[in-house]
Amino acid sequence: MFQEDSAYAYVQRQVDFGPRVPGAAAHRACGDYLVASLGRFGAQVTEQTAQVRAFDGSMLDMRNIIGSFRPDLSRRVLLAAHWDCRPWSDQETLPEHQRVPVDGANDGASGVGILLEVARQIGACLPDSSRLPAIGVDIVFFDTEDYGTPVWAAEKEDTWCLGSQYWARHPHHAGYRAEYGILLDMVGAKNACFMREYFSDHYAQTVVSKVWNRAAALGYGAWFVNTRGGAVTDDHLYVNRLSGIPCIDIIDFDDQRGGFFAQWHTRHDNMDQIDARTLKAVGQTLLAVIYSE
Repeated sequence: MFQEDSAYAYVQRQVDFGPRVPGAAAHRACGDYLVASLGRFGAQVTEQTAQVRAFDGSMLDMRNIIGSFRPDLSRRVLLAAHWDCRPWSDQETLPEHQRVPVDGANDGASGVGILLEVARQIGACLPDSSRLPAIGVDIVFFDTEDYGTPVWAAEKEDTWCLGSQYWARHPHHAGYRAEYGILLDMVGAKNACFMREYFSDHYAQTVVSKVWNRAAALGYGAWFVNTRGGAVTDDHLYVNRLSGIPCIDIIDFDDQRGGFFAQWHTRHDNMDQIDARTLKAVGQTLLAVIYSE
């Protein structure tokens, strides 16, 4: 049973490090924490480090972190979230606030917190193989997702999701395949609305239906709204395009309310925005999906 209080604590722990901006001490410390946590839960941990090019031509040190359960199994599912923070609060109205890095409680830490609790739940079953999922599970924490072009610069294509672009071209194991992937992004806010994101339906409609139907059966239909939402450039897009793994995005995005949650890319994306009930709805749905395989 997914424990929402545990997931909430994992979100809080990440935020306590400070903004996890690539190159910052908080980023390095949080990365070490994620590696140690996955290892403590019994996952086989792999790290990918490389330099990737940002929108302004500068080179960023990237660190993707992967935790694998039942690595011996050929049938696998990919669960992912990004763990870095936006370097700027560029959706703030006042220019003097736009250069402040984002705490990233919802935009980043919420998905990672849920997946850490999923990892803990799986890890608790390792001594008894009969209680493990019948499919191998790879949890991937993508880096440098949120370093895309800020509002004051001319938008450049493919400057977002640099860690997933790298992983999709250079998977952590040569020839890696998963039957499908599920990306979490902005999955902890109060009154979250998870609609069927456009690219998810385009590349992996059956996976979207599997997840949304499972959520409805569990009583989480108020969060998982079974109607088409907008198109979002996110890590799943590059997983689909570059690796060919059908991957969906569970993301709080609603065209009718104007897009992302109100505090997106502002100084106010902090723990005040996180609702343990939303974490529970997403996390319990994920566990139910992977244990149904």
